[in-house]
Amino acid sequence: MPFVEVFVPRGALREDQRATLSEELVAEVMQVEGAPDTEAARSISWLVFHDVDAWSVGGTAVPADEPARYVVRVSVPEGSLDDDKRAEMVRRVTAVLAKADDDPDRLYAEPSAWVHLIEIPDGNWGAFGRVVRLPDIINYVIGQPA
Repeated sequence: MPFVEVFVPRGALREDQRATLSEELVAEVMQVEGAPDTEAARSISWLVFHDVDAWSVGGTAVPADEPARYVVRVSVPEGSLDDDKRAEMVRRVTAVLAKADDDPDRLYAEPSAWVHLIEIPDGNWGAFGRVVRLPDIINYVIGQPA
């Protein structure tokens, strides 16, 4: 159950770029994580945009007309990723960002896109008004009672 957060400077993305990211980022993350493509799995795989009002690099404000910078934070249950999956996650997230960007090559040539993989320890998720553990999430996704 990934939770994907995309941080971008306010106004940096057009609606078509947001749509591409919304449609493709979670799907790619779910594939790498090994989640099944089911309605239940999709229902707990969320993406939110954070439109940042002030962005600075090295202590200098980034001008509004500069190409978008991205931070994508992907939170997943601890233990769902190994080193190969982490590398694949970063590769796929960057590829989706590049596809939506006006200058895709720059994301591979300069550090304009950062991917942060956050593994949430078991017992540190909560839903349904209670603590939810990895087996609870798996049972929900496969349609078994928790």
